[in-house]
Amino acid sequence: MTGVVGYEIQLSAHKSAWSVAGYVVVGILAAALLWSMGRTRVAVTADGELVADKARLPREVVARGATVAATAKSAALGRQLDPAAFLMHRAWIKAMVLLVLDDPDDPTPYWLVSTRHPDRVLAALGIDDAAASPRDRAPRDRD
Repeated sequence: MTGVVGYEIQLSAHKSAWSVAGYVVVGILAAALLWSMGRTRVAVTADGELVADKARLPREVVARGATVAATAKSAALGRQLDPAAFLMHRAWIKAMVLLVLDDPDDPTPYWLVSTRHPDRVLAALGIDDAAASPRDRAPRDRD
């Protein structure tokens, strides 16, 4: 893309001293765009709220959660995807976290969020990983 747009700029500025600068400008703009796309933030706040970019999910409405491995990601995003689900997908991140909701006021059945560390997200929310085998799950104190 950078080459094509840079070439178009070079053609429009034919025999000009700055005609080659189009490649540099377009390259910098493309790099800035890609960098800004990768800046999507996934975090859990101190009060247990999941923040996925600009969306917020309170812990109280999450019934259960699971990690979605890279091998199951295409199925989760394809034939098994509910059209009403909240989806924050980044293609370059292999793992996802699945959070099933229990909120009668919200028609969204679950959230699918790309994250490099789905186990950390579930641990920060205080949710056991339903995808983990029973022997892999650490016992938790439930008060």
